[in-house]
Amino acid sequence: MRTGKRLSQINAMITDNYQDIWDCCCDHGLLGIELLKRKAASTIHFADISAPLIDKLELVLRQFFSSDDYLNLWQVHTIDVAKIPVRAGTPCNHNKAKQSKAEQLIIIAGVGGDLLIELVQSICNKNPNTTLEFILCPVHHNYKVRTALIDLNCSLVNECIVKENNRFYEIIHVTTSEYQESALPISSVGSTMWNFDNNEHQQYFAQRVNHYSKMQKNTNIDAEKIIQAYKSLKYETK
Repeated sequence: MRTGKRLSQINAMITDNYQDIWDCCCDHGLLGIELLKRKAASTIHFADISAPLIDKLELVLRQFFSSDDYLNLWQVHTIDVAKIPVRAGTPCNHNKAKQSKAEQLIIIAGVGGDLLIELVQSICNKNPNTTLEFILCPVHHNYKVRTALIDLNCSLVNECIVKENNRFYEIIHVTTSEYQESALPISSVGSTMWNFDNNEHQQYFAQRVNHYSKMQKNTNIDAEKIIQAYKSLKYETK
């Protein structure tokens, strides 16, 4: 199997080396395998709650990555992602001095927004004194996910929009450090990812506004604040 556009884009966004990279809810392990091939971390962790999936993936890893060059570079974990044993790395800096990137990167892609929020909150709560980075790609509820990340005092490292199989996805790279060098505040509707000269971005923007306009009209949910936040993007990015 080949990695699709989403996983390929996540792979491309990982330009630093980490002590540990966690490929969570890893499915067939395609992303983690690509990271393993280029030794993007001292250890690549494949984590999923499904034992049959992890057992099958371990057979693949032992078949193709059992040489001395790779054998000590990967681990598999049959585990609830909320409970992954993140190794203590760079301590959180609670003052305004700039700090370097985290040593731990946790990737969660292909799950719903509500579950993704639960997982990130749990991991952060269990590791309050360690700076963590997350690359997140929810299948929906991006606004809700971003709002939760803001509430967790995360900062933005990078973000992008990807269209795969006629569906749009947001990939959001964040750090739990408010003061990591070059990190930015997170916007609930995205900021640096938008390019309104790009036709696909225009399509996605219209889709988001239409979605919340219908919600405003057909439900009891007050989505006007969200609609206005999206509409203001075109003025902010000029």
